[in-house]
This record gives sequence, structure tokens and C-alpha cells, in this order.
Amino acid sequence: MELEVIRFSSGTDSTSGILLEVDKTAPNPHGEGFRCKRKFLAYTLEDEYREQKEFGETRIPDGKYQLGLRTVGGYNQKYSKRFAGIHIGMLHVLDVPNFEYILIHCGNTDEHTAGCLLVGDSQENNQIKKDGFIGKSTQAYKRIYPRIARAIKAGECVTIKYKSI
Repeated sequence: MELEVIRFSSGTDSTSGILLEVDKTAPNPHGEGFRCKRKFLAYTLEDEYREQKEFGETRIPDGKYQLGLRTVGGYNQKYSKRFAGIHIGMLHVLDVPNFEYILIHCGNTDEHTAGCLLVGDSQENNQIKKDGFIGKSTQAYKRIYPRIARAIKAGECVTIKYKSI
């Protein structure tokens, strides 16, 4: 499974984007081979871009990373109770240079993230609202989490590519 975060608005305190699932097996309607098809999963919100990393206040660098499941820590305990029917571990972005414990989770503003990726079903302009805002975060998380987590648990290589435009 391949996921992609397109960062389309970098503000002074937050970065707005969208999370897509990339399907490279879609038949090409114009001939042989396959085409790359993207499916919208959720709006995203992260901390802002900084040249020098500041703990808890900087988004991760553009790049492609593998996802794993983090089954320890405070978020895992909290989400095990909050999402008891579906939770099998936190979606964990692995091997990010100079960052640790980068998760995909619920939240509404950049105050709810420390470099992590927040997901939601609505979004407000972060050029107007400095902290940025995504709404219906729990709804989006509950929709996208099970499929991604199951793929990781089944041993499938799940990657996420961050790209600023």
C-alpha cells in the first residue's frame, strides 16, 4: 500500500495538506500498461516548515517513509481504549531523520501535533487561521485506520510519501 501526503499550504504555524492512497495497478484506458490513480482519504494538518528543527514545532522533511505499528506508549494506551474495536497499534512513520515517534492520529490544530500527521474530514485555510484547523478528525481516523493497520499487520509494505507543492 502506498500513501501520499500532498502539502499545499505552508503557514507560519501549520501545514495543510491531503492524504491520498496511490493505486499503481489501475488499467490505462489509453493503451497498454497501468496508470497511477489516487484516492482521497483525508485532509491533513502538521506543524510548520522550519530550516532548523525545533522539538514539537517542526514538520518532518519531504520524503518517502515506511509505516509500522507502535504498540507501546501513551497514545497507544489511550487509543486502545478510545478505539477498542479497531485499534491494533498506532500508525507510526518510521526512520525519519532526527525525529522519533511520528504518528498519524486525531487532532484539530497544530497544538495537537508535535511533528505528527493529523487527519480530518474538513479543513480551514491556514493562511487565515494561523494554527490551521481540521474538523471531524475522529470520523476520518476511524474510516482510514482499519485498512492501513490491517495491511501493516499482514506484513504488507506500507509507505507514505510527503510532498510539498
